[in-house]
Amino acid sequence: MKAIIDTDPGVDDAMAIFYAASCPEIDLIGLTTVFGNVPVEMATRNALHLAEMLGRPVPVAQGCARPLNDRGWKPVFWIHGEEGLGALEAPSPQAAPHPRHAVDFLIEQAERHKGELVLFPVGPLTNIAEAIRRAPAFARNVSRLYVMGGAVHVPGNATPFAEANIHNDPEAARIVLDSGIDTVLVGLDVTNRTNLSREEFAALAKRSPVHGGFLADIADFYIKLYESRGQQGCSLHDPATIVAAMHPELFDLEDGDIAVSLEGETVGQTVIGRKAGRQSVRAAVDGRTDAIIAAFIEGIARLP
Repeated sequence: MKAIIDTDPGVDDAMAIFYAASCPEIDLIGLTTVFGNVPVEMATRNALHLAEMLGRPVPVAQGCARPLNDRGWKPVFWIHGEEGLGALEAPSPQAAPHPRHAVDFLIEQAERHKGELVLFPVGPLTNIAEAIRRAPAFARNVSRLYVMGGAVHVPGNATPFAEANIHNDPEAARIVLDSGIDTVLVGLDVTNRTNLSREEFAALAKRSPVHGGFLADIADFYIKLYESRGQQGCSLHDPATIVAAMHPELFDLEDGDIAVSLEGETVGQTVIGRKAGRQSVRAAVDGRTDAIIAAFIEGIARLP
């Protein structure tokens, strides 16, 4: 599977990138960055650092810095840390970003790997929407999207109605979900129930001292937010999206047309239904969460 992760690292983004790298079925041919958890420049720096940790020549292309219509957006340093990687200091990667803009990189790679490229957008969908708008063939060339986003039958986490990635650029989300690309939406209906505790991260660090240890370090800050909400561990939002591609049998999917609200207090809300002319999307509405967590742990444990 030729794959690109569109990302805004972010603690759980690091988890997703490392888990994808642990899967022999995935040929990770690039990372593209977008604003979201942190500003896009910081996301790019963090993505370069994560790629260097993997010891692989994974290009990192910097993408969009703001939503399509300049809708208000602010980074969430209080969730992911001042540098986006928990309490760790800013990394200093040696590599430079890819010379092409992320949108151009996505269009080029979709053309090069026509019909086999799988995209994992785990941040706002701005880069993907821009690729669809710029290149009419892009939607036909991409094989599938696994999107971390949405809250179909549960409350949101950015507002009572909306999940953060969709809320940060609802116009982009509407473009992507209406594009005709085969899409699996993995959102809060499942990911809110995939919790990993400090103790479990510590055990993972013993099995994978480099990569698991790094995740344990950055997760410590992240878990504090969840503890303030009465949970004992952090949710595996972004990595669950990769698990959905590797282990589809662990997820219950509901077919439907996803409408994205663009106005009022419900902006960013994802409503499943059926309307003529809209794209059918499969939304993960339930799953074997213990098995999803176990798959993530076993994947990271394969890394050094």
